[in-house]
Amino acid sequence: MKIVRMTCVLAGFLLLAVSLPGQTVTTLYSFTGALDGEAPTDGLIQATDGYLYGTTYSGSATSFCAVGCGTVFKIATSGVLTTVYTFCSLDNCTDGAGPYAGLVQTSNGNFYGTTLMGGSGGFDFGVDGTVFEITPSDTLTTLHSFCIDYPSCPDGFYPYAGLFQASNGNLYGSTSAGGASNSYGTFFEVTPSGTFTTLDMLNGVNGSDPFGGLIQVNQLLYGTTRSGGANGMGNVFSSTLGGTLTTLASFTGYPTGGAGPEGTLIQASDGNFYGTTVGGGTNDEGTIFRMSPSGTLTTIYNFCSLTSCADGARPEVGLIQATDGNLYGTTSTSASDSSTIYKITLDGAFTTLYTFSTGNTSQGVLLQSTDGNLYGTTEGGGTFDAGTVFKLSLGLAPFVEARPTSGRVGARITILGTHLTGATSVTFNGTSATFTVVSASEITTTVPTGATTGIVEVKTPHSTLKSNTKFHVTP
Repeated sequence: MKIVRMTCVLAGFLLLAVSLPGQTVTTLYSFTGALDGEAPTDGLIQATDGYLYGTTYSGSATSFCAVGCGTVFKIATSGVLTTVYTFCSLDNCTDGAGPYAGLVQTSNGNFYGTTLMGGSGGFDFGVDGTVFEITPSDTLTTLHSFCIDYPSCPDGFYPYAGLFQASNGNLYGSTSAGGASNSYGTFFEVTPSGTFTTLDMLNGVNGSDPFGGLIQVNQLLYGTTRSGGANGMGNVFSSTLGGTLTTLASFTGYPTGGAGPEGTLIQASDGNFYGTTVGGGTNDEGTIFRMSPSGTLTTIYNFCSLTSCADGARPEVGLIQATDGNLYGTTSTSASDSSTIYKITLDGAFTTLYTFSTGNTSQGVLLQSTDGNLYGTTEGGGTFDAGTVFKLSLGLAPFVEARPTSGRVGARITILGTHLTGATSVTFNGTSATFTVVSASEITTTVPTGATTGIVEVKTPHSTLKSNTKFHVTP
């Protein structure tokens, strides 16, 4: 089980450090550890209302949880933060406590996530974590409490990873422990209304201790496990929506390959999968890897390759592909006891973009908002040493994002963006669609007859905005 690191630095450190010319890192918010929470341990999502949403693992004390059991928050890109929900608001934390992962907003407009502790039995009955739903108006519903059948725990416990909504509308996730022999972890499915199904109990041979989230490509889910597999160093797998797992690749560890993938995979524009490992590689400080669709692993970067590890080490989160085609990520440490933000091209050209002040630990995968900027969180540091939300400006242009990213003709689609008021046209790969401007950040539309797979484009009085990825028109 992973122990959450609470970085110990002097209060008053700001997010000021080394960055390259033309790139600006701005601290949008410093958590206080009081009502706003403390230690955001995962990344942010952009919701249809234009706000960025996230969770804090601790802070915001309640009568039962004196040190604080975490929050759900939203923050405007201007830096104004609002606490949406405080966990352990119910007696004995039956509503859950300690959300380690971030949120997902589904097609019904509500948010879903997991907590590591609490649940229907509270802290006193071996319950370890929940799946929850929360509305934009802050009404929280616990959909599942893990490990009710303690100590056997066939449904698992400790859900470190966030949830993913697949094309069938259901949510998929994992637990890092429980299941077979009460130790290897599980994969599960839960409907938006709360029907829970354990899909697979890992056995070590097919992996153990899943920590990163899942993604979907066509009709398969893809993910990683931190350990187990052929070499005990973790693996990459695919799964049907029904839960049949297939091991695609196993990590080999130091010095020939990576070990312990903790972040979520991405499929980049070249069709390959990319991710990170927290260990292994030539310096045993982590790697960035590429995996072909057929399962061939290639290490494209070994961390701690620069003098005194100036490039960083031990990346605990995955990558994003920004609109410029490059991959961006963060490391959890470096020789100066601080984390870094980096860029790497698909062919492996690596650049350290920013080094945080000593003691700031970047946590959670980066987010590229539709305003073009990158946003992220640090678990510690900031004015009160309780974590921060930051913005990295790279000069990338605004864009629009279709949700979901695929659908049939006639399917209802939400387009997320910025400054959408007054939009004059919406097209799917050149085919015009009827639409309604809901707000400056949201347009609703349907996939028009004759649409084909391609870029979604929105014209406004000020600019023409294009989607960062292709929208796939399904049969």
